[in-house]
Amino acid sequence: MVGLISYLISFLGILFWMFRIVVVFCASMEMEFPFEPMNIHLEMVVLFISVPCFALILKRNLLGAFAYFITFTAYFGNDLYHGLTTGGGSIPGMLIDALGVILPLISLIDIAINRNRYGTSEDKKTVWFYGNKKFDREFDERADRNNYRT
Repeated sequence: MVGLISYLISFLGILFWMFRIVVVFCASMEMEFPFEPMNIHLEMVVLFISVPCFALILKRNLLGAFAYFITFTAYFGNDLYHGLTTGGGSIPGMLIDALGVILPLISLIDIAINRNRYGTSEDKKTVWFYGNKKFDREFDERADRNNYRT
């Protein structure tokens, strides 16, 4: 069964994606917003590429997580690297860039480690009753002894 941590990682990735949509929207409408996209056209491409990646991540597909990691690392990692080496980047911008690299990395690691962990179709409330062969045998023996026909 997929764990709570896996759901939270996917949810945080989707929230970050929504945040980047707001950043691109504000930049395209020339509204004031504390964060600016590095390249608005390239960021739109990254946002569109991440939609099928999220669908594959929710299906626990390693290829989707790898594409998500490569795309976001190529976009945010370059600015993060230049900000760290030259010291010219702003702290909030570098934190957003770091988040843009760390979230896909955590998602990739989670799916790579637990790739075969899927949701189950069994109902935990009734599996004890229907999955118990011992109870079925005892019930059959009792039904054979209690024959009330006379």
